[in-house]
Amino acid sequence: MISPDDQARLARAISDVEDETSGEIVLVLAEQAGHYREIPLLWSLLAALVTPWPLIWLTSVSTARIFLIQLAVALALGLILSWPKLRYALVPRSLKRAQGHEAASREFLRRGLTRTREKTGVLIYLALAEHHAEILADTGIADRVDAGIWADIVADLTRTIRDGRMTDGLIVAIRRTGAILAEHAPPRLDDVDELPNKVIILP
Repeated sequence: MISPDDQARLARAISDVEDETSGEIVLVLAEQAGHYREIPLLWSLLAALVTPWPLIWLTSVSTARIFLIQLAVALALGLILSWPKLRYALVPRSLKRAQGHEAASREFLRRGLTRTREKTGVLIYLALAEHHAEILADTGIADRVDAGIWADIVADLTRTIRDGRMTDGLIVAIRRTGAILAEHAPPRLDDVDELPNKVIILP
């Protein structure tokens, strides 16, 4: 998904921007937000249901043979559509977005972003299979920053990823997020690094 050198670059970028703020940034990169294993099953069953109609109207195939053909269609399509690229192509975009948001929200809680001292944790989440990027901020920052600002950062990030420059896009997103945190959560004299700066990679 990402080389060790790029992981180190991203971790340094997080560390650098956190020197200017009491906020915390966590970066999570996921291969996929969901598996969508039910999608091949649904399509194969639908095809199997449709299969008998032309056989009934156009031929004199027996009921037993129709059942066997239905079974063959369901099994064959189920296997073919389980190929990851085909499976993801069949998933509606709205479902991908919903799955990506749900996964990002889950990681926000799991990574301790709700437990920082001043509620200034920010998650940058990216699910590659869904082409989904999202930024979630805890209440100490979210209440002070217009949601459109995060949306602009995400839009620029996704454009950069489409251009094949994921690491560069993530570094820019980290720096822009850091600038927002520096404005609304300046560093404290007793500030400590509350969350790890390393890139969290999920299969």
